Amino acid sequence: MRTVFAAVALVLGLALGTPVQAQTPGEVPVGGVLREATMRGLNGPDQKLSAFRGKPLIINVWASWCPPCIQEMGSLERLAWSDLGQQFNVIGISTDDYPEAAKGFLRKSKATLNHYIDRELELEHMLGADRLPLTVLVDASGRVLNKIVGAREWDSPQAQQLIRHAFNSALLLK
Repeated sequence: MRTVFAAVALVLGLALGTPVQAQTPGEVPVGGVLREATMRGLNGPDQKLSAFRGKPLIINVWASWCPPCIQEMGSLERLAWSDLGQQFNVIGISTDDYPEAAKGFLRKSKATLNHYIDRELELEHMLGADRLPLTVLVDASGRVLNKIVGAREWDSPQAQQLIRHAFNSALLLK
């Protein structure tokens, strides 16, 4: 039945000129609550995703082989250490197949944020990371507020406004 529905949606989308959004298996959509997952630490200890509940969270999904991911990493660091960044957590999730490649990139970039590596595509699928980089804004209760595909200057006034707007309903950021 799902296959028939998907085929009808695709045909209608093509006929109407409306793009049909593909989802990864088990993806939590905007508005949904992230499931529990144990994340394997790259530059620190392993951590459960639920350990970040209670404070808004920005999750950046990246890979060491992805130039746009590498390009935005410095701005994520600056955002996290800014006054605004003290009001939420920022973590990175690597989709690299080999932890050594991800760890090498983190050493080279002198990363100070907590970074984790995906296991068996669990987080990649849950977050919907079919394109990189992907940045997911999550409220304090684990609800996905927004998903942004592509590199950004996360410490720019425009990105900070986007973050304030997304988190406004969950926490009044000033």
